[in-house]
Amino acid sequence: MKVLVTGAKGFVGKNLCSQLNNIREGKARWYEGVQVDEVFEYDLGNTQEELDRFCAEADFVFNLAGINRPQNQEEFMQGNFGFAGVLLDTLKAHKNSCPVMLSSSAQASLTGRFGNSEYGRSKKAGEDLFLQYGREIGAKMLIYRFPNLFGKWCRPNYNSAIATFCNNIANDLPIQVNDRSVEMEVLYIDDLVDEMLGALIGKEHRCEFEGLNVVPTAGGKYCFCPVTHRTTLGEIVDIINKCAVSVNPPKSKVQTAMAVPQGSLEYKLMTTYLSYLPRHKVIHDLKMNVDQRGSFTELIHTLNNGQVSINISKPGITKGEHWHNSKWETFIVVAGHGLIQLREEGTNEIWNYEVSGDKIQAVHMLPGYTHNIINLSETEDLVTVMYCNEVFNPNRADTYFDPVEKE
Repeated sequence: MKVLVTGAKGFVGKNLCSQLNNIREGKARWYEGVQVDEVFEYDLGNTQEELDRFCAEADFVFNLAGINRPQNQEEFMQGNFGFAGVLLDTLKAHKNSCPVMLSSSAQASLTGRFGNSEYGRSKKAGEDLFLQYGREIGAKMLIYRFPNLFGKWCRPNYNSAIATFCNNIANDLPIQVNDRSVEMEVLYIDDLVDEMLGALIGKEHRCEFEGLNVVPTAGGKYCFCPVTHRTTLGEIVDIINKCAVSVNPPKSKVQTAMAVPQGSLEYKLMTTYLSYLPRHKVIHDLKMNVDQRGSFTELIHTLNNGQVSINISKPGITKGEHWHNSKWETFIVVAGHGLIQLREEGTNEIWNYEVSGDKIQAVHMLPGYTHNIINLSETEDLVTVMYCNEVFNPNRADTYFDPVEKE
């Protein structure tokens, strides 16, 4: 299948073309039934001759071209309606009745706060033109009215408040929130791209609209992405601020991992926020606790599920020699050669586990068992990743010294 994407350099176009090319190159094999042989990317820098060739050969068209922030209101109609006519006339001239997807906007409803929107009128005019073309030519039309979009590669200070907030917070710039209670419906770019790729093989979701409300309807005139999030402006800002603190902790220098279940709004906002990090914030120091035995560094704290640390032991060094009542740990040696020992309190039997970075294994430190870790090498450091189910609390450490091997 040959796919034409207009507005290919825009936010949605760049994300869509990237995934279309991933499919074409065999890098994204999970889109069952989607076959992409060539991607025609059309934007302002292309010529009419190129548009002619693309329209002659395309098997499917995603029309994402449009204007969001013109210098004057009249440019809305010219950019959003005018190019639509050029595209359809070019397809018609080549007798190409392939399916065409149109990116419209919730503002095309011309209801509520969008009742007097010049941008909305230009989008509605484009919708009507496409529907008329579809009836005349017998071509399949897929019209999507997008809510607020967000995700990587979205231009800040343009038409996305989320992009602006992420960019400004990441770069320590001020943000302005006039009304935290403003309700928003937001759509993450990857969810939209998945829907569009489904539409490519006839699996679009159809609907009608009652004002701004989607009414899923088999055979409906419009299309929609079923995965959106309803929230408030204030909640979005709060989540982005939490993302910022999690990624670049201001004082402790220990990263606190947010609880971000995959598919949640928090997950998608974290992903979006990370894409706006400036170069100097991609790296930050961690607090290393260093002595003659080696070092111990806390890597990541979670809000409710403990912490991950890295322990480095110098040659011949023994660490640990303590036990816990309720705390439990997992040691994973990733480099070097070591011995982990455990002994249940009140007993004399010692369990020995020889480990090395040549064979990655997890060894559990059991509650009520004193334990240690010994570097058996005379020349190499022993590097161990350690997980503990609790973040260390010096006021209630639950750690009691007792050598594994009694003298």
